[in-house]
Amino acid sequence: MSDREFTIVRVFDAPRELVFQAWLDPDQLTEWAGPHGFSTPRDRIVIEPHVGGRYDSTMVSDADGSTYPSTGVFREIVTPERLMFTWSDPTGDGAIASESVVTVTFADTSDGKTTMSFHLLAPDPLDREDGAAAGWGQALERLASVLQP
Repeated sequence: MSDREFTIVRVFDAPRELVFQAWLDPDQLTEWAGPHGFSTPRDRIVIEPHVGGRYDSTMVSDADGSTYPSTGVFREIVTPERLMFTWSDPTGDGAIASESVVTVTFADTSDGKTTMSFHLLAPDPLDREDGAAAGWGQALERLASVLQP
């Protein structure tokens, strides 16, 4: 690993088709997209789930209402195995002001669970203070609770 990337691996107690779909369904994304203390309202999510399709979302701080937009383009969608998309702050104001590439893979386990690997590669070194790894980690914690049987 370099200072430009990080990987988060999680095991979800759900079939990979369900975990995969949670990334592409705006109604599900509103339940988990963003770290603790943030909401992503349904009317602030646009998903075009095809190669070349865009996504846009805006997280809202539950504490003070400040907004944090992100945008990207799907580069690869292999149902239900792999997603690759760009991720950036369209305002250029955030710590991730230029385009990162996110790759998410989904693997079945022998007991009906899913091992998901999330990898982010940034164009420039990530500042440990920027919170990207922690924020994505917390979002994935929220996803795990949404997928609970």
